[in-house]
Amino acid sequence: MSIMQILEFPDPRLRTVAQPVQRFDDALRQRAEDMLETMYEASGIGLAASQVDIHERMLVLDVSEERNTPRVYINPEILSAEGEEEYEEGCLSVPGIYANVTRAETIEVRAQDADGHFFEETLTGLHAVCVQHEMDHLLGKLFVDYLSPLKRQMVRKKLEKQRRQAAQEVTAGAAL
Repeated sequence: MSIMQILEFPDPRLRTVAQPVQRFDDALRQRAEDMLETMYEASGIGLAASQVDIHERMLVLDVSEERNTPRVYINPEILSAEGEEEYEEGCLSVPGIYANVTRAETIEVRAQDADGHFFEETLTGLHAVCVQHEMDHLLGKLFVDYLSPLKRQMVRKKLEKQRRQAAQEVTAGAAL
């Protein structure tokens, strides 16, 4: 297994629409394992393939408190959505930024597992929010797109400042 690089906003590759997975093989299962390892390493609860520059319709998540219930959704589609719920969301591709986003409270989703078998389930709460958030990535959409243009610009500037500070710290550390 290996840790993958997570793309960060405003990287244009995050806007790429993912294509359906056609081939269910050992390579796909390995990508799913690598994505899970990357998600756990980054202390995330979900990760879409688009976030690691793989533009296929696959996402992984683990919303369990114990972090021991990994899930893989391939070619997911929402069959129905009901209600509304507002959650404070963050994103591994938008580090350190959190904002309230309104999403469906309950969803029915159909997807395939890593072996290509179809399954359907009804999800609520954080599990439903996480699947919707990650599915947005597969469409080239980020949670910051739900924010006003002004707030989105503020997020961009804050991330640029964080990157400059991190680069300065690396440079200062190398000079020692």
